Amino acid sequence: MSLYATELARANGYDQVLWLDAVERRYVEEAGAMSVAFVYGGKEIRTPALSGSILPSVTRDSILRLAPDLGFPVSEERIDIAELLRDVERGAVSEVFCIGTAAVIAPIGRIGFRDRDYAVSGARKAAVARRLYEGLTDIQYGRVSDPYGWAVPLDVPAQATVA
Repeated sequence: MSLYATELARANGYDQVLWLDAVERRYVEEAGAMSVAFVYGGKEIRTPALSGSILPSVTRDSILRLAPDLGFPVSEERIDIAELLRDVERGAVSEVFCIGTAAVIAPIGRIGFRDRDYAVSGARKAAVARRLYEGLTDIQYGRVSDPYGWAVPLDVPAQATVA
C-alpha cells in the first residue's frame, strides 16, 4: 500500500507521502520512510513523538539531540494535521523538513491535503534545516569536534599484499 500511495502522490506532483496515524487518521507520523519536523517561529522544532509506528532512526535521534545545542528547542508531541495546516497557513510554521539516513535533512516546500496546497513560507531559505544539516555533517566529516561521542576513530591496517 505504501508504494501505491507514493505513486498516487507523484502522479499529483508531490515527491513524498505524509503519513497520518492509522487509528484516528489525524496525527502526523512520518514522510515516506523518513521522520518529519516542523519549525515554529524560526526557532522551535516540533516533531511527532515516537508511537511504535515511527522509525526511531539514528539520524532522527542525532538531529533532535544536536538541535538544542544549536539554539533550537525541540518538542516531541502528537501533531494534529488540521492544526498543523492552520499554522502553515498563518505563517507560524516557518519550515518543514524530513530527516533520514540518505538525505540527512530534506526541506519541504508545500503540503497537499484534501485537494489543497499549503505553501511553507520559509522553505526556500530553510535556515534551520541548513544549520542542522551543517552541524551534523560537520561532526560526521570531522570538521568540528564531536561532543557526543558519535564519531569513532578507526585503526585501518595497511593493505595486505598477496604473493
